[in-house]
Order: sequence, then structure tokens, then C-alpha cells
Amino acid sequence: MDFVVTGDGSKTLYHPEVGEHYHSKHGALQESKHVFLHSGLNYFLEKEAVQKAAILEIGFGTGLNFLVTADAIAATSTQLDYCGIEAFPLPAETIFRTGYDNYVQPVVWSKFQENYAEALKQKICFMPNIDLEVAHTKVLEFTSDRLFDVVYFDAFAAVHQPEMWNDETLAHVVSFLKPGGVFVTYAITGNLKRSMKALGCSIEKAPGAPGKREMLRAVKEY
Repeated sequence: MDFVVTGDGSKTLYHPEVGEHYHSKHGALQESKHVFLHSGLNYFLEKEAVQKAAILEIGFGTGLNFLVTADAIAATSTQLDYCGIEAFPLPAETIFRTGYDNYVQPVVWSKFQENYAEALKQKICFMPNIDLEVAHTKVLEFTSDRLFDVVYFDAFAAVHQPEMWNDETLAHVVSFLKPGGVFVTYAITGNLKRSMKALGCSIEKAPGAPGKREMLRAVKEY
């Protein structure tokens, strides 16, 4: 896989077998912050007026969404339980060449370097207020007795991985979301909106990251 410099200067990876980039070509960093951190986690914390959240990420990939989130939470009193699902984890040496150390605090990056391999095996205490687990499994094979407050849905686009966006997969993912929980993704299509409504979610067309006019945010009602 080749590194690609995106519109905001941050890097992403191009996956030749899938035919897709891991992040937006218009800006990997700004997409991660806008779609997932601000429109997802921050929206939930403000909506519920709480200082703890459990996040389930679909498509851990390069770890950018986790790093951006951990960086924002590290120096706060918010407690974060973060679980990423990744069927095909990237090698540590690939992730550590992304240059994402330029965008997070040194302590967050060093902890990520120290703990990435272990997090693929079990849930770890990443920092005093942050737990991390990277579930090495396919989405439909993921099981957990936990429910989550926020879902970061960051799968490859439906044109390249339609199985990640079908009713079966979405229903499985939403089954791990608490009532009142927030589901965010960079995409918004008619099929996705209909599926999320059928799964008991209210939906919103939120402003998209640069390069996309809109994105989807859904709140589970029951």
C-alpha cells in the first residue's frame, strides 16, 4: 500500500485491492476531527451532559480516529472506553510511518507505539482515563456484552465494500448501540437513511467534512 498526501497535508493509505483510500483525499485529519470527534463524540457528550463514553469504531485502520479522539480526551476528566473493529490490522511499522505523531501530543503517540500490538490481543489501559481494544475480527463476527454510546462507522465506501453497508451489517452494529447513542459516518445515501430509520434511529443530515456537503448522524431511539 502506498502513502498519499491529502488536501490538508496529512497522509492516508491507498488500498489497491479495495481500490480506496483509508481517509478522504481532501484531508484525512480534518475528516477525522469533523466527522468522528466533533460530530460524534463531542455531540454525544454535550447532548447527554456526561463525562464518560464508550466508542465502537468500525474500521480501525490506521488508528487516526482513535489518536485524534485520545488526544482530545487525554488531558480532560472524561473517561473513554474505545473499541475498534479491524478484520485486517495494519502492521505496526506501516502505522508508525503515517506521520500522525505530528498531530497529537507526544505522550499519546508514544503510548500508541507502546501499546498497539497488545491492544490487538486484549483490552488495555491506554492512559489513566482511556481504555483501548482493537478487536481483530470481521464485523459480523464481533461479539460483546458491552453497549456503546457512540459508533464511528468508518468502513470503506459502499461502492467498494457493499457488504459493510447492507441491512445485516448495519443491524448488527446498531445492536451494540445504547438508546440515545450516536452513530456517525462520512457517507449519506438514501439506502443508508432508510436502513437507519428501520433500525429505530432518528437521522440528521449534518454538514460534511471538506469535499462532502453532508454526512449522516443518527441517534438510536429504542
